[in-house]
Amino acid sequence: MKKILLSLIAIIATGITWAQTSNLIFFTEGGERFKLILNGIQQNVESQTNVKVTDLSPGAWKVKVLFDDAQLQPVDKTIYMEPAMEYTANVKQNNKGVYVVRLLNQVPIAQALPPVQNQQVIVYHTSPPQATSVTVTETTTSHTTTNDNVNVNAGVGGVGISMNVNINDGTGKTSSQTTTTTTSYSSTTVVQPTQPVQQVYAMPGYNGPVGCPMPMAPADFSAAKQSISQKSFNDSKLTMAKQITQSNCLTAEQVRELTLLLDFEESKLDYTKFAYDYTYDIGNYFKVNDAFDFEMSIEELNQHIAGRKR
Repeated sequence: MKKILLSLIAIIATGITWAQTSNLIFFTEGGERFKLILNGIQQNVESQTNVKVTDLSPGAWKVKVLFDDAQLQPVDKTIYMEPAMEYTANVKQNNKGVYVVRLLNQVPIAQALPPVQNQQVIVYHTSPPQATSVTVTETTTSHTTTNDNVNVNAGVGGVGISMNVNINDGTGKTSSQTTTTTTSYSSTTVVQPTQPVQQVYAMPGYNGPVGCPMPMAPADFSAAKQSISQKSFNDSKLTMAKQITQSNCLTAEQVRELTLLLDFEESKLDYTKFAYDYTYDIGNYFKVNDAFDFEMSIEELNQHIAGRKR
């Protein structure tokens, strides 16, 4: 009896586990816009740079990325998903210039960060948007009026006389012809998600130029910083730092803190160049200089910023 009870508990626990769904986040490192297709079903109608799909069942998923730019080849990838996990992957060019998918990390959904700015969140659906057909009918009527014509020919003394008399006495015949043209149009109805209300932020004591509207909240930034710190490899840290930065707005101090998490000077310089366009208080960007070990890096960063301002 005890064995039967334990077996039933195991079966129930397994059923509960597999009933838990997972999430998948895809973004392009270079900002290329794309459509995401999962198991042959297109998820986002409008092309995006960052897409999060929820309610995915555990198992293997065939992923296809279709770029807006027709010159870029689609990218295919099979991802194996465990229950109650959130997976993050990016699409980037490898050393040969070919676009590939790289799985960056996976975390339990309970520990996942909330949706970021400029990220489209989609509940997985199994059918594409339905197209509707509209028929327009146009009717054209033409009228034709026929008058009576009288021709008179007479000969007098060997002289021929020809007369053509056109009589219009209002009794001419009128004919009517109606032509009906039917044209069909196909359209797709798309329900767009409600856009969040844009918040306005003013940094105390700062009156300089602003590069983005709302810096990342301290709690969210702390969680993002912790996720980067847990990465073992510098390349993974750099990639995740760029993803978080691209999807948010940071302060100069937050950029400095993320830069300090990177292991190599080259990566720090790469990241700070990238992060400048996603910084709120760009007038305070000099604070980022403290994260560098060499003056050459600071000079190169300043040259990059000067070029951005032109």
